[in-house]
Amino acid sequence: MNFKIKAKGHENILSKHKSTFEITKDKNLSLSGDCIIGLDIDKSMPDFPEDFKDKLARDDTEVIVKLTTPNATDEIKGYGHHDLILNHPTDIVCRKSTFICPRTLMINSDKAAFDLNTRLVKDLANGEIMDVEIILL
Repeated sequence: MNFKIKAKGHENILSKHKSTFEITKDKNLSLSGDCIIGLDIDKSMPDFPEDFKDKLARDDTEVIVKLTTPNATDEIKGYGHHDLILNHPTDIVCRKSTFICPRTLMINSDKAAFDLNTRLVKDLANGEIMDVEIILL
């Protein structure tokens, strides 16, 4: 089961946060948003099909997020959880921790913004488009 989102890069993408990464519907980014790696996303959590949300809200669901730009790709693994709320209208956050809020897509992620492929981050800082594929196993 998968879900695809398109995101845009921005000149202020730093990708320096050590515990999360985020994509958002916001169109602008300040330098303080060091976890944000993609902007102006074309879909968010309210667009997830109900069966997709049901599977995400299971403790045994493995979540893979594939990020692809013109010159790079990266893959992040984490887990769903029965307490996931999955209703934030603008933000999608992947977390290394177990913290859950309406913005949380997955917990216990094996990567944060700081850990992402440097070529991917460079593409995003140059304003490239990023394909985001969320795969549930």
